[in-house]
Amino acid sequence: MHIQEWLETVPAISVYLLVGLVIGLESLGIPLPGEIVLISAALLAAGHDGVNPWILGACATAGAVIGDSIGYAIGRRGGRPLLAWLGGKFPRHFGESQIAMAERSFQKWGVWAVFFGRFVALLRIFAGPLAGVLHMPYWKFLVANVLGGIVWAGGTTAVIYSVGVVAEDWLKRFSYLGLGIAVLIGLTSMLILKSRAKKAAAHAAPAPAPVAD
Repeated sequence: MHIQEWLETVPAISVYLLVGLVIGLESLGIPLPGEIVLISAALLAAGHDGVNPWILGACATAGAVIGDSIGYAIGRRGGRPLLAWLGGKFPRHFGESQIAMAERSFQKWGVWAVFFGRFVALLRIFAGPLAGVLHMPYWKFLVANVLGGIVWAGGTTAVIYSVGVVAEDWLKRFSYLGLGIAVLIGLTSMLILKSRAKKAAAHAAPAPAPVAD
């Protein structure tokens, strides 16, 4: 059973709580498919009168902001030993190369790494704990965290919900072709945002040192 099919079987309040919880845990530093759950719930809201997209977006934003803040507090208290422990538990997400890339992004872009990190799966998991480990001032982190959470969670909900509404209308008038085109437009817009965020992270990587003769 797909996530969206399962969401259709539970009450709206459970959908809101699930989205907020999964995104919150992902933001805290636990590798979970927060974006997939949010997209599935937004599509569900487009064709289900019982799920309100405004409440859904608010719950997703709250989960993102609260999860990141808890991750920041844990990272600040746990320090680098915490990253080493996470590397042992989740080597694919917290391995040395992933941590090094995230650190370069933070050193280069600072608070912007927290903001744009919302659109990149790896940095979305890292942002809170790593900002705490690197002792980023909390007020700076909080501003970037709140703005990033609103733009990512609210924007994703709005885009996917709008795509779902248009797709449903086209589906009634035309065929599944309308659904495919509408979903493609929505996914393309999200991929563009992700691509820009990844390029920003890539530019943060230092140039390799010249090889001595």
